[in-house]
Amino acid sequence: MSNATVSSLDEVHILLVEDNEIDVMAFERGLKKNNIANPMTVAENGMEALQVLRGEHPTKSVGSHRMVFLDLNMPIMNGVEFLEEVRRDPELSSTLVFVLTTSDHEMDLVAAYKKNVAGYILKSRVGEACKNLHDLMRTYWRIVVIP
Repeated sequence: MSNATVSSLDEVHILLVEDNEIDVMAFERGLKKNNIANPMTVAENGMEALQVLRGEHPTKSVGSHRMVFLDLNMPIMNGVEFLEEVRRDPELSSTLVFVLTTSDHEMDLVAAYKKNVAGYILKSRVGEACKNLHDLMRTYWRIVVIP
C-alpha cells in the first residue's frame, strides 16, 4: 500500500461544518463516548469550511486525509453551495463528504447526491444512538481505500 493512502480512521482529520453549537457538542460527545480521538475542526458555514480546506483560514486547518460532515442549513454559504464549490475545485473535488442534516426534503437529498456525497444522514435518525454514526465512520475506513 502506498504512503498516500489512508488505511485507518486514526489517520483521518474530521471537519464538521455545523452552525448549531448544541449539534457540535453532541457530535463531540459521540466521538469521545466511542473512543474516536481523531483531530476535529469545526467550521460554522460553508465559506469558513472552504477556507479551512484550502489552507486559507488564519487559525483552523485539516490534514490531507479528511472526512467532512456537512450540515445543509447554514448562514453565509449553505451546504449545497459548499458542495458545488468543493466539486468545482480540482484540489478539493475528491473530498469525502457526508451530509449530516435535519433536512428530509427530497430536493436536498437529490442535490447532495448529485454532488457525489458519500452519504446523507438525517440527524433525527442518529439521535441518541450517535454510536451508529461513529460505527459507520470506523467501518467506512476499514473497508474503503481512499487516496
